[in-house]
Amino acid sequence: MKVKDCMQNNVCYVTPDVKLDQVSKLMGENHVGAIPVCDENNGVCGIVTDRDIVLRAIACDKDVKNTPVSEIMTTNVFTCKQDEEVQNAENTMEKNQIRRVPVVDMNNNVIGILTLEDLINNDNKIGKEQVFATIEGICDCDENKNAE
Repeated sequence: MKVKDCMQNNVCYVTPDVKLDQVSKLMGENHVGAIPVCDENNGVCGIVTDRDIVLRAIACDKDVKNTPVSEIMTTNVFTCKQDEEVQNAENTMEKNQIRRVPVVDMNNNVIGILTLEDLINNDNKIGKEQVFATIEGICDCDENKNAE
């Protein structure tokens, strides 16, 4: 199965100068927990999550009305391509323990997002065991790893 067959196409994104309060509102309006941050050419340069806002901004007493997303976003963003096999994207998610991966075109322009929820919603096509293994890897909840 290809990433394009289960990704979300209607992804919203922001630029690095957008303030955190605006990003938070956008997350709420779109019912999402992460938003890619894109440069002026629509290329992915970061990603910000609701957790980032809480831990890197609110917990650090940053002014969300005046702090740009660039101050707290993750800049080492793992992405995937729409024609890539879902299993490759799952491997990236598992290896790096991430729940969301922006989908980009050949020019690194964001065209969608693949989330853990997307994998779960397509587990009948991907394979339940494969999706469960990915979830375990992301959460690092494999009991055998912890028993060593």
